[in-house]
Amino acid sequence: MSAIAPSPPALTARIAEALRDRIIAGELLPGQRLSEGALATDLAVSRNTLREAFRLLTKDGLLRHEPNRGVFVTVPDHAAVIDIYRVRRLVECRALAEAPAGHPAIARMRAAVEAALTGRAAGDWRTVGSANMAFHAAIVDLADSARLAAFYAQVAAELRLAFGRLDAAEALHAPFIDGNRAILAELEAGRAGEASRLLADYLAQAERIILAALSRKGASGANG
Repeated sequence: MSAIAPSPPALTARIAEALRDRIIAGELLPGQRLSEGALATDLAVSRNTLREAFRLLTKDGLLRHEPNRGVFVTVPDHAAVIDIYRVRRLVECRALAEAPAGHPAIARMRAAVEAALTGRAAGDWRTVGSANMAFHAAIVDLADSARLAAFYAQVAAELRLAFGRLDAAEALHAPFIDGNRAILAELEAGRAGEASRLLADYLAQAERIILAALSRKGASGANG
């Protein structure tokens, strides 16, 4: 019996990226067991290709394989959240502080703010969350670095998983819609340094909210 030929690297990478995008969009949730058959059909690829994509995302820490149980979406812990926000401060605050006036990514930031406002009005917090992710990805794009943008996509996926651990998405996203709008206003007014300072405060507050929520979950689990 001949061995199954490995999938082309480009195809495997594309499927891994598609799965990562689903995590960022909040379609795949922390702790969720992935159905190999359903995903292979949905993505129109072989199970062999899907398994190779799973291996890539497992290496990246977004998935985990449990023998005899299957593949699951990773559940971020306190240490992961602290590290994510350390990286975000290093990358996003610097990109914002050094943003060139009139950069095309600013228009994407504005579009993301408008999408979040529309989502809030409709009570659609998943859309708000996706708009928030788009806003911060656009901040990274201010640095004009393809390598940095690719690296941040990984961070963004882990971040969305951290958001997914909250019982109420509104509790996290509601306070930051207007925060995003304030950051954008400072940047469009030519005050990139002030925009960066607002972002640093914003990230510190978001980190505290997520860590507190994880602590409450841990305490609840210990007492349950």
